[in-house]
Amino acid sequence: METTLLFAPLVGSLICGFGHKIIGEKAATVTATGLLFFAAALSWITFLSFDPSAHENGTYTKEIFTWIQSGTLDTSWQFRVDRLTTIMLIVITSVSSLVHLYSFGYMDHDPQWKDGESYKPRFFAYLSFFTFAMLMLVTSDNLVQMFFGWEGVGVASYLLIGFYYRKPSAGAAAMKAFIVNRVGDFGFALGIFGLFFLTDSINFADIFAATPMLAETTVHFLWTEWNAANLLAFLLFVGAMGKSAQLILHTWLPDAMEGPTPVSALIHAATMVTAGVFLVCRMSPLMEVAPQATAFITVLGATTAFFAATVGLVQTDIKRVIAYSTCSQLGYMFVAAGVGMYSAAMFHLFTHAFFKAMLFLGAGSVIHAMHHEQDMMNYGGLRKKIPFTFAAMMIGTLAITGVGIPLTHIGFAGFLSKDAIIESAYAGGSMYGFWMLVIAAAMTSFYSWRLIFLTFYGKPRGDKHTHDHAHESPMVMLIPLGVLALGAVFSGMLWYNSFFGHADKVGAFYGIPVAEAGMHGEEAAHGAAAGHGETTEAAGETHAADTGHAAEATHGEAADHGAAAEGEHHVAFAGHPGQGALYIAPGNTVLEDAHATPAWVKVSPFIAMLGGLLLAILFYIVNPELPKRLAAQQRPLYLFLKNKWYFDELYNVVFVKPALAIGKFFWKKGDGKTIDGFLNGVAMGIVPFFTRLAGRAQSGYIFTYAFYMVLGIAVLITWMSIGGGSH
Repeated sequence: METTLLFAPLVGSLICGFGHKIIGEKAATVTATGLLFFAAALSWITFLSFDPSAHENGTYTKEIFTWIQSGTLDTSWQFRVDRLTTIMLIVITSVSSLVHLYSFGYMDHDPQWKDGESYKPRFFAYLSFFTFAMLMLVTSDNLVQMFFGWEGVGVASYLLIGFYYRKPSAGAAAMKAFIVNRVGDFGFALGIFGLFFLTDSINFADIFAATPMLAETTVHFLWTEWNAANLLAFLLFVGAMGKSAQLILHTWLPDAMEGPTPVSALIHAATMVTAGVFLVCRMSPLMEVAPQATAFITVLGATTAFFAATVGLVQTDIKRVIAYSTCSQLGYMFVAAGVGMYSAAMFHLFTHAFFKAMLFLGAGSVIHAMHHEQDMMNYGGLRKKIPFTFAAMMIGTLAITGVGIPLTHIGFAGFLSKDAIIESAYAGGSMYGFWMLVIAAAMTSFYSWRLIFLTFYGKPRGDKHTHDHAHESPMVMLIPLGVLALGAVFSGMLWYNSFFGHADKVGAFYGIPVAEAGMHGEEAAHGAAAGHGETTEAAGETHAADTGHAAEATHGEAADHGAAAEGEHHVAFAGHPGQGALYIAPGNTVLEDAHATPAWVKVSPFIAMLGGLLLAILFYIVNPELPKRLAAQQRPLYLFLKNKWYFDELYNVVFVKPALAIGKFFWKKGDGKTIDGFLNGVAMGIVPFFTRLAGRAQSGYIFTYAFYMVLGIAVLITWMSIGGGSH
């Protein structure tokens, strides 16, 4: 079943790409879509039927074929199945299959193409190939196989973002995504090299077993001594920064909107941009012994969440608003992973896939209705024109802004997963992360409701003819919205305990061993060691001390209170690195501490959401002139946010222009004057000169030629005499 699931998208891609001329476009695209739905069905069967306790260490592997064998490097192409894999399988295949179905309506009669041009098979082939590459990434059992899928996703994203190749902006955006990701991938590759150098393996099981050794190893890199675990975790995260569009390597993400809207849903909701989060969670045994690296991940993730939310406040392109929302939500996931709450990061990844895919596809439905107009300033009053799209976008907005009943487990998907991360940030001791995320939550609410109000409320703006002819999308586009709406409403409530319940439930879900322990972190570590033999207790304690994973005094009191309410004892995570899909060190008590956080911490995201909603109502319903006046009064700040903190302009000055200048110098001076000049000088100067001399030697007189022959013989005899005499 695993092999079928894995290769079904690849078969669909090949049929669409090469077989459509034989079986026809319609048959090829339908076949590719059918194979994706088949893969999605198998993924859900795998997810729902998977029992970690039935397999050693909660994982099983299946070898497909032998791959790279060189010296001590012995790499097989293997299918790794654990809880992390099954989560990613359903996310990728579910969203991808629905995007395939949606594309039948959205890509029909695409105005970017001329009549008679065959573009649909190519588009569906790229979508399927993208899905296959992503599946290769998440099912890998070693870092080289993961890197293969990682780069395959990069190639597919380049092809999809630049699909409208006649548009210069689309080609530029594709190049930008490809180049920026290569910067991150260089760090990822260095991390892989370093792990192989120190552990003599790139297989996950070997690396995880070696993490206690890495925590105590020092390496020399860039003229400095580094702790190996921190250095390697940081290098791997650099790869994640590029793929998941974190601050510094984020600039490609909004420009990726140049591709068709289904591409945006596929790349930004469930696949490419979540690969970095998956990588950090997959490498949790290494992250647990790399406190400096995880501190950096936490700070950068929180800063990214804040930055992207500020930029989203003023964007007018409907797809760019949602793109910056994606960037911000990825920051949330990295904060959770940074404080050691990997299951909360995966929880938000899981729920986010549903409501973000629905928002993108809903935006595509609006764009389709408005004849490919993307500027929200030209929308308004569309809720009666496209009621089904309006309902879907409302559900997506309720999910992403975190609407629910405070202090309960009842609410839309984002309410439960986002709150879990914010509580984890507080419990993990990162007050910077906590406050940045709460502020970002308020801004997320504001720009999300701003999108709804500008698009569906108020008076129609822009072209009257376009508004008059606005129409609801075909059923083939609305069905995916309805299916995703179910996930946006129910996924958080259904799987809350599995992702963010108490340690026994989370442990059972991920296959992590647990042991009964006392109420405090040290007792939990001791109990875990007693129940499961040797553990990496020292590494865990170091991590707890350096990253604040152990409860602080104020948290401790709350933890005592929470534990007392549940009984004298509770369970704590135990086991060795590699036992279970995630590794939670014995000193990492963030999960239990998060449940025991004060009520004001738990309510703060809801209050932030409410504040953003009320402000959006004031700005865009009660007094629509207010935003214009505020933008005029705060012109520098408005332009700063509108221009995305001037990152593109800064990179243009620091990197692009110097690179162009160096290229121009080598072109003009190096290639033009030196290389071409030398060759032209030889061809047009030196060669003709000797040619003329040789021409003069051709006098036509026999005695001249005879003289040259005698002279040559004399020289030859002299040389032979001297040479022979010397020997």
